[in-house]
Amino acid sequence: MFGQAIDKYAAPENAYTLAGRLAPWFGWVTMFLLLAGLWDSLFLAPADEEQGESYRIIFLHVPAAWMSMFVYVVMAGAGAVGLVWKVKLMDAVARASAPTGAIFTFLTLITGMLWGKPMWGTWWVWDARLTSELILLFLYLGYIALQAAIDDRRTAARAGAVLALVGVVNIPIIHYSVMWWNTLHQGPTIVRAEGPAIHISMLIPLLVMAIGFTTYYLAVLMQQVRCEILEQEKNSSWVRALAAGGK
Repeated sequence: MFGQAIDKYAAPENAYTLAGRLAPWFGWVTMFLLLAGLWDSLFLAPADEEQGESYRIIFLHVPAAWMSMFVYVVMAGAGAVGLVWKVKLMDAVARASAPTGAIFTFLTLITGMLWGKPMWGTWWVWDARLTSELILLFLYLGYIALQAAIDDRRTAARAGAVLALVGVVNIPIIHYSVMWWNTLHQGPTIVRAEGPAIHISMLIPLLVMAIGFTTYYLAVLMQQVRCEILEQEKNSSWVRALAAGGK
């Protein structure tokens, strides 16, 4: 049953229809979560004892950082499936994920700089966490440039999959850098064996924002995948029929 469902929605026409149905739902959930998360994080969560009001940047910085890594893993995984099993839908998912992942990574770096200036007294240091996150941005941009430079979409998908799989080694480096090296960046405060080191009044809006960022990615992904499918299948009969129908 599950395998049949996968086969059904791996077909470009069915995937296009399903993505069109899911995108609005993810969009509405995103709007609700981000509004609730921003209200809680800006007005309800208490100020930090040591950092004061400046700490509130974490409600954007931390979810963006999580998503920058998560989207890259999705992109690399989709690229691998497309490379090995020749599933064209996964090539579309990988291509559609890259711009959003790059935006999350850029947001991570910018908010990190805004937080670092009052905390560290400087906008930037060549810290292990910051440097590996910057490398992640270059990997995203390299993937996007590679896709644009190669005209044949199948060749571009294979080349992009190889680049993404090589670059995925950077993800554990980002995650564990604060434990492997002596860095300025603070250590983990949420994902810890002994439990989160953050008060529940701050943890809840942080998790709400993280879920909101995730549903935002899914909403954008659904729309981007639809565009990628249309480009991939532009010569197929169902796309021509879709264009003729004006839908």
